[in-house]
Amino acid sequence: MFLKLKTATAAIALTAMAGAAMANDLVINFDDLNPGPKKGFEDAVELFKSENPDINVVVNINDREAHKTAIRNFLTADAPDITSWYPGNRMAPFVDAGLFQPVDDVWADNGFNEDLAAIKATMSRDGKIWGVPYSYYQWGIYYRKDIFDLLELEEPQTWDELLAACGKMKANGVTPFTIGTKFLWTAAGVFDYINLRTNGYDVHNALTAGEIKYTDPRIVATFDNWETLISECGFVDNHASMSWQDAIAPFANGDAAMYVMGNFSVDGYKNAGLTEDQIDFMPFPTIDPAVAPAEEAPADAFFIPTNAKNVENAKKWLAFVARPDVQTQWNKTIGQLPINSKADISDDKFIQEGFALLNSATGLAQFFDRDAPAAMAKAGMEGFQEFMLDPSKKMAVLERLDTVQEEVYK
Repeated sequence: MFLKLKTATAAIALTAMAGAAMANDLVINFDDLNPGPKKGFEDAVELFKSENPDINVVVNINDREAHKTAIRNFLTADAPDITSWYPGNRMAPFVDAGLFQPVDDVWADNGFNEDLAAIKATMSRDGKIWGVPYSYYQWGIYYRKDIFDLLELEEPQTWDELLAACGKMKANGVTPFTIGTKFLWTAAGVFDYINLRTNGYDVHNALTAGEIKYTDPRIVATFDNWETLISECGFVDNHASMSWQDAIAPFANGDAAMYVMGNFSVDGYKNAGLTEDQIDFMPFPTIDPAVAPAEEAPADAFFIPTNAKNVENAKKWLAFVARPDVQTQWNKTIGQLPINSKADISDDKFIQEGFALLNSATGLAQFFDRDAPAAMAKAGMEGFQEFMLDPSKKMAVLERLDTVQEEVYK
């Protein structure tokens, strides 16, 4: 009897120890295998572990496309304690389905309502806050400064100046723009900027919220301007077969002079052999001077799934990643901008230009495939690529997107 009791007691003790170990696990799903972002995340994890030696951190890192495909399944089947995801409309389906937890207490307890004020509205839904951002970055036009200097071109400030510069590039055998639309979202960046400059931030938001149609005259005007950009400037051939990384090659070898892209791409230019002196950055030019300048500034964030097993440690992670010192180092590593207003900004020239640009913006868009619901974003980006390949399909594309919109937003 004593032996049985002793054995049972030991079993209970082992079970309790296992439970305690599980209670101190922190499982984090991260969504970027590219070297810079992966290192930034892993460095942050190591610092967190050193500060919290009692927490066993388990990380799962996947590429972004696979993460996008898998997230709904793992949120419902075997949720991590933390997952990376995106603010705005991209978080909305998971918030509405009850798959993310609100984290208002994390914001209130750590002073984030002030320090992260610039992004609070984008992290909010239904009067609650749903995650903590750690980084954002500017979009705009990256260009070959050495080619501009050779052709005696200044940075275009206006639409007409851009078209004139394109004419001079083409006359000298240079394709104005490179792009790779194989994965569609790059075309959305071009659309967003032309729409923001043609119609402004409020119209952009109304469109992605399903409040105005794609055949609305204002959106048709955006596509008219886009058609002008295609005909008078032009993009590299065969862009539908190229990823955004593939499209760096014509930029690096001098066949193309400009790239509408996010700041994460700078490492790609340097890895392709360009020096920092050969590359520069400029805002997308003004189309209508009456339209206040808004910018693209996608943010990256972390969320706590509703089915997380270790919410206490998950909240410790959220508080950690929003700290100014953590955001300073993390964003220095990945070449992006910290969101915490008390963080330090890198002296990198592209970061400095991006910081100045975003601070002067009248609105910050999250990017078409984050601002629009997923089904609308998919159809929209397919339409954008089709239009770029054949602008004569403009109205057919817009009418089809109206039909999709009716289904998505009903």
